[in-house]
Amino acid sequence: MALPWVLTVLSLLPLLDAQSPVCANFRASPITDATLDRISGKWFYIASAFRNPEYLEMTKKLQAAFFYLAPNKREDTIQLREYSTIGNQCIYDSGILNVQRDKGTLSKHALGREHVGYLWLTKDPRTFMILYFPDDKQNVGLAIYVDRPEVTQEQMSEFYESIACVGMDKSEIIYADEKQDQCGPLDKEHEEERKKKQEEA
Repeated sequence: MALPWVLTVLSLLPLLDAQSPVCANFRASPITDATLDRISGKWFYIASAFRNPEYLEMTKKLQAAFFYLAPNKREDTIQLREYSTIGNQCIYDSGILNVQRDKGTLSKHALGREHVGYLWLTKDPRTFMILYFPDDKQNVGLAIYVDRPEVTQEQMSEFYESIACVGMDKSEIIYADEKQDQCGPLDKEHEEERKKKQEEA
């Protein structure tokens, strides 16, 4: 009776070997100063898949978004400036992300509670992902961010692989549309204000 079980296990081993190296790459690692340097700057929201009803509802309303991250390594915080297009209107928000280095997570206090995401660095340094509720299949979510609005086939392939690794399906993905962005003028205005302040300082 043991033989069929052994054969079944052995027949599954190649599948496990084929999957595990890929999925092993999609893990949160401790956040270092080098990590913070890598994610510093301007990022565009490209796509996400969420099962958490609250996050899913918010994502469905989001037409386009980009943001700036400015890490403070000494205080383990990141200044966030966020530009979102919802209902064909630009909504600007700024705040602070807290960095939990050992856990590999970023968190933000909003709507009366702490929202935690696991930072996933990809092979491409121009891309990163954030994973939500990794141990809860009913609420799991994953989002991809790229340093320019155009995304490459390779970047999306890595996102599709990671979606599969967390047990989600490509059909659950919601995509942003950069063409619907309404925040460009406000971003430009803020940039000019910052330059003016620097010149005056």
